[in-house]
Amino acid sequence: MASKFLKEFREFAVKGNVVDMAVGIIIGAAFTAIVNSLVKDIFTPLIGLATGGLNFTNQFLVLREGAGTGPYNTLAQAQADGAVTLNYGLFLNATISFMIVAFATFLLIRNINRLKNLAQAPETAAAPTVKTCPFCISKIPIPATRCPACTSEQPGEG
Repeated sequence: MASKFLKEFREFAVKGNVVDMAVGIIIGAAFTAIVNSLVKDIFTPLIGLATGGLNFTNQFLVLREGAGTGPYNTLAQAQADGAVTLNYGLFLNATISFMIVAFATFLLIRNINRLKNLAQAPETAAAPTVKTCPFCISKIPIPATRCPACTSEQPGEG
């Protein structure tokens, strides 16, 4: 019984779509780490520089003060004090991250579709090898000078 179960599980686990899905999840997790770093380490400081030093990570609104006294300079201070905060800066970072992922995915899918369209491009139509006799409507080879069905002379090309 156990060996049959293990055999079924092995067949399921090594199916192509399960393996492809696992690879996709692993690559997706790695891609997410790259995008998060891109947003946190590249875009956020650039946007902060453009906005006069604004750091989105520490942009929050205190809804209720914590046990200590405010004001809080950083989100970490507010959270350590137990304050209830509305973290709109983190939301903006997540939104920027989403937009980058969505744009990168769009570019990836767009290029994959272009490659598919190139691979599926219709072949050029082959040159015709037969023509129709104007007298009896039979199909005859293009180089023929007489129709084999009605023996009429075929008009010349040109």
